[in-house]
Amino acid sequence: MGNETGPYLPADIATLFPDHVSQGFWERCARHELAFQRCSRCHAFRHPPAPICHVCRSSDVVWAPVEGRGRVYTYTIVTHPVHPALAHRGPFNIVLVEFPDAPGVRLVSNLVDTPPEAMATGLEVEVVWEEPRPGTVLPRFRRARPA
Repeated sequence: MGNETGPYLPADIATLFPDHVSQGFWERCARHELAFQRCSRCHAFRHPPAPICHVCRSSDVVWAPVEGRGRVYTYTIVTHPVHPALAHRGPFNIVLVEFPDAPGVRLVSNLVDTPPEAMATGLEVEVVWEEPRPGTVLPRFRRARPA
């Protein structure tokens, strides 16, 4: 999954350190399900996961699955490697994706099928799942195909 030539970024840097708050997100990713926390009281979405709602301060939460389709809110192209494992991987993109079915949520990821010169805000994208190392499943994105 992800791109056809292997992981988008080296497996050496794909290590997760979930805590009791983010564990639910990563468990769902392992099942190829994109879901975000949603307050049971005021229904506000939130990401990254947090122990209390940023709107009403409730600790009542559910995990709400989303379709996995969104739009590039913003992006950057990284040309200078900041980790030795990235020395021969540039340039690469980092995108911030927003989701129409999870208002207010933005997820940092990568767009795996688009060269730097074709990157743009507003691109419609869909989730693809990448397992750069056993047990680590990451949500990446590609340009959306017709629904």
